[in-house]
Amino acid sequence: MVDRKWTGVRERVTSLAALPASSEVFGAPGHRWTLEDPLVEEELAELETQLGVRLPEEYRTFLTQVGAGGAGPAHGVFPVRRVRGRWRWEGDGADLADLSALAEPFPEKGPDPGLLDALLAERPEEEDFDEIEDFDDAVEAWDERWDAVLFAPARTAGAVVICHLGCALREWLVISGPHRGTVWSDPRADDADLEPLLDPEGRPVTFARWYTDWLDKAERTVRRPGAGA
Repeated sequence: MVDRKWTGVRERVTSLAALPASSEVFGAPGHRWTLEDPLVEEELAELETQLGVRLPEEYRTFLTQVGAGGAGPAHGVFPVRRVRGRWRWEGDGADLADLSALAEPFPEKGPDPGLLDALLAERPEEEDFDEIEDFDDAVEAWDERWDAVLFAPARTAGAVVICHLGCALREWLVISGPHRGTVWSDPRADDADLEPLLDPEGRPVTFARWYTDWLDKAERTVRRPGAGA
């Protein structure tokens, strides 16, 4: 199926590589404006059969009409590749996704929505301890509990990592559940919970909106008067 929203997108991306200001776009030195070859329908079918789930439509057509990954938001869209006969996404943090759980609904607030709030309320305060060593030990123990909950695999079931922004900050594409097809920010390295990307009107950002907004902004940056001079 041809998705007209991707018409000309591959050509727009690759054309930016030759322009003097192309390196001024954030992340460009990493992806170098290179796109992987698109998947053929047989490869897409094999990928989905392995995963046991149909990918969101906008992402499916991106894979077959634009590319299997490469140039895109931040440091680029993580490529999906067949490695030793098995399909997988490759990139910094791609292995955080449990590919065996992609058919499970993505949980908006994790398996226990109140657990993080409860843990935050239990965070040690220095004034509650007579000795700094005891405070340090309590903080270390609390950090272990916090990370175990915040980074529990169940929090990202039904989603894959599609790019990274550096400093362990990433973005996920939801594959299954009510939020299917939307992109979520992952600031857990900064002790914040996952949250959906929203457009200026407060609506969830879908994969196509996420990618084409990036491309529009990149073109404005690269083609602005005086760029690259």
